[in-house]
Amino acid sequence: MTKHKTNADLLITEIINGIEKVKGQKISILDLREIENTACDYFIICEGTSNTQVNAISGAVQKTVSKAIQDKPWHVEGEANAEWILLDYINVVVHIFQKHIREYYDIEGLWGDAKITNFGATKAV
Repeated sequence: MTKHKTNADLLITEIINGIEKVKGQKISILDLREIENTACDYFIICEGTSNTQVNAISGAVQKTVSKAIQDKPWHVEGEANAEWILLDYINVVVHIFQKHIREYYDIEGLWGDAKITNFGATKAV
């Protein structure tokens, strides 16, 4: 039996591809589906080393997702200062941080009940 990818799986794959295109670091997926009263099913969290890279990651994700599966975020927040950009794809929310902002807000710690998967050569520590 062949396992078929869901829309969320395809979206997550393309988001990860976009992050990796511009060398986003410490990519984590938080699966929130088993937690009650969450606003979405998944968080994808990554970081960049500067405002410029954080903006580049955001742009690469949006372009990659749009080209591959013709989807765009319902809402984008934080592009003006590019310390923390949020891309809201309804069931998948992408958080793109600068390192110090990620450490300060500690999303992974706040959602400690979530199943966390670290991705690629730039695994979260």
